[in-house]
Amino acid sequence: MGTKSNMSKRYSAEFKRDAVALVRSSPHRNVTEIARDLGVSPEGLRGWVKQDRTDRGEGLPGELTSAEREELTRLRRQNVEQQKTIEILRKAAAYFATETTR
Repeated sequence: MGTKSNMSKRYSAEFKRDAVALVRSSPHRNVTEIARDLGVSPEGLRGWVKQDRTDRGEGLPGELTSAEREELTRLRRQNVEQQKTIEILRKAAAYFATETTR
C-alpha cells in the first residue's frame, strides 16, 4: 500500500499565480515538464492556466471567471439558507394557525 493521502493538496493563490506565470513565460517548455519541476499535477496546472486565461477574458464564451464562480457559490449558499428559513416560517405559520383555531 502506498503512503499517499487521498486528500488533495491545497496550494496558495500566490503559488498558483507564480506557477501560471512560469508557464506563460516558458513557451519552449510544456506544462507537464513545468508541473514535474514544481511537484504538482499536470492536470491541476493546466486547470490553473485555463482559469487564468478565463479571468483575463481570453476564455471560451460561457466560462466563469474566478470572481463569478465565487459569487455563484455565495449565492447558492444564500439560496440554501433562505430555503431553510422559508421552510421554518412555513412550519411556524402552520403551527400557529392550528393553535389559534383551538
